[in-house]
Amino acid sequence: MRLNLEAKQAIVAEVAEVARNAHSAVAAEYAGLSVAQMTDLRNAARKAGVYLRVVRNTLARRGVSDTQFSCMGEGLVGPLVLAFAGEDPGAAARVIDEFAKRNDKLVVRLVALGGKLLDPGAIKAVASLPTRAEAISRLMAVMQAPVAKLVRTLAEPHTRLVRVLAVVGDQKQAA
Repeated sequence: MRLNLEAKQAIVAEVAEVARNAHSAVAAEYAGLSVAQMTDLRNAARKAGVYLRVVRNTLARRGVSDTQFSCMGEGLVGPLVLAFAGEDPGAAARVIDEFAKRNDKLVVRLVALGGKLLDPGAIKAVASLPTRAEAISRLMAVMQAPVAKLVRTLAEPHTRLVRVLAVVGDQKQAA
């Protein structure tokens, strides 16, 4: 299907806008997937809040050229689907990795995180990144741990005194 100049410019602008606001990106080769499988992939991406799009490589290169994902430019070769993670840095990698486990025809070609191009095998590491809620809960646990330990340390002498008095009271009652 031929695209006119305005349509091409719109696609480039859309990809550029998404790439500017994204935390990570994954490009995967989708050759051999059926329409139903691609629809399943799109649905999974939509549920996870991932921008997923099949874009011509020349347009994709132009779209990511002035963003942190310009490192992906040379690797955009062949039939690729682009996935950008907006809120959760690991979301795109999670969606693609889960789908690739069930469909061996989806092959990860490029993984970029924070402006750095990673090895395609690093998709598992990126997919294991915590979500925003998990990261906040871990941070809160780390921040709470020293306070909780201080409270336990301060309460320990009183607790020992109560135990000693209980033992002495039990011994006196037994005698």
